[in-house]
Amino acid sequence: MTSPSDRIRPARGVPRRLTDLAEAFDLRTTGALPTDATVGAVASDNRAVASGDLFVALPGTRAHGADFAADAVSRGARAVLTDDAGAARAARLGVPVLVAPDPRLVLGPVAAWVHGEPAGALRTFGVTGTNGKTTTTYQLDHLLRALGHTAGLVGTVETRAGDRVLASRLTTPEAPDLQALLAAMVEDGVSALTMEVSSHAIAMHRVDGVVYDVAGFTNLSQDHLDFHGDLPTYFAAKAELFTPARSRRGVVVVDDAWGERMAATASVPVETVRTPGAAGTDGGATADWTVSDVATHGTGSAFTLTHRDGRSLRTSTSLPGGFNVANAALAVVMVLAAGVPFDEVTAALAAGDGLSARVPGRMEVVGPGGDGDPRVVVDFAHNTEALELALAALRPTTQGRLAVVFGATGDRDPGKRPAMGAAAVAGADVVWVTDDDPHDEDPGKVRAEVLAGAEAARAAAQDAGRTVVVREVAPRGDAVRRAVLDAAADDTVLVAGRGHETVQEVAGVDLELDDRHEARAGLRARAERTATA
Repeated sequence: MTSPSDRIRPARGVPRRLTDLAEAFDLRTTGALPTDATVGAVASDNRAVASGDLFVALPGTRAHGADFAADAVSRGARAVLTDDAGAARAARLGVPVLVAPDPRLVLGPVAAWVHGEPAGALRTFGVTGTNGKTTTTYQLDHLLRALGHTAGLVGTVETRAGDRVLASRLTTPEAPDLQALLAAMVEDGVSALTMEVSSHAIAMHRVDGVVYDVAGFTNLSQDHLDFHGDLPTYFAAKAELFTPARSRRGVVVVDDAWGERMAATASVPVETVRTPGAAGTDGGATADWTVSDVATHGTGSAFTLTHRDGRSLRTSTSLPGGFNVANAALAVVMVLAAGVPFDEVTAALAAGDGLSARVPGRMEVVGPGGDGDPRVVVDFAHNTEALELALAALRPTTQGRLAVVFGATGDRDPGKRPAMGAAAVAGADVVWVTDDDPHDEDPGKVRAEVLAGAEAARAAAQDAGRTVVVREVAPRGDAVRRAVLDAAADDTVLVAGRGHETVQEVAGVDLELDDRHEARAGLRARAERTATA
């Protein structure tokens, strides 16, 4: 639910005349517009309307937004923008009604216009891809701050505008909320914005009205097919970000065929990045930027980034795994693509201890290990490839067994469930299958589909002489605590799938659940067990 309290708005909006709005977007009106009628912001959710807003009533699958226009007007909406069907319902509300053939297509541009095109006053970076969006945006934010920017951040974990911080409800906010947020950032003196741009946001026009200075692509693998239908359609949604309507330049990681395809099909200038061991289809052809000399240190890695013209820098990331090296390299090249001089970026990386941003719920070490306790790591990995990568990143630094606690989301892309189970068995020694967010689906059914893949892979591993333990435990909190209690001191426990999330949805009920808190509870229980032994 959206409410005024979960929106960041500028404190001082500049009212825009409705007559100018109608002319700018060729909007039809149901009657003459008062010449002095103005609006100061835009809302498409009647519950979020504030005095002076333009309420945009969108057609929906279950109801029309115009059915809520009366409530919006009672909350202070000064005008309604809708389609022909909505105009008939809003005609008697006593406020001006503007009409567009498809109001969703103009929602973002109208909101941007009302707020004075705030994105144009910021240096903007948008990151898309299946995995790594959050980490890359935090690394970008870290580097931009080291360069002296007052930075804004919009993503899965949180939204920051100056000193104002909100937990995020969506990876990418709805268009009116986003434009209001950008206007607030400009008002707060923010100079650079980093955003996660989800495929849903592109397909549903949430980022319409923003043209990013630099767009970045991490990777693509099976996810969100319940929404997109198939991988080519999923790819096409992300590829829209690399068109002149949405960005000016792009940076693409070409470590696989999807990245190569993105670089080849982009209609804006693109620079490419390749990391060691890339599984591309072109035999490892040279990219514009290549990563080499990767050296693990602690939980992170140092690496060298070299341009085809010979420029080179050495820096590091504090996060483990080759995929985080790719995310870090992408962040660096995106800043360079924005026109920041190479020497300035090199100096900022040195001053900022490389890319050492802490990313909530992304390979977050909850328990470092030692003193008889296992290492415990919480990560957002919620699809097959992310789970494979997270386990592969932790294996080299795990002396004992590697355990994983995970589940699959209900009402979402059931085709990936057996594959996730198989990936867990391939990468771990102990597999704890539990619930993620069941939503309205039977949790036992979801677990059974994951277990089918896990048990088939376990039997194959057994035939090959490798023993993997597979256990089913629910609810999730019990599974996390049991995995931590079961682990030996030299083991690693990866709790995967939810990362920073603190609410689990079960049959329409929101339950408090934070994997980090459950892991710490398991570590406390270990301490109590040791004390009473």
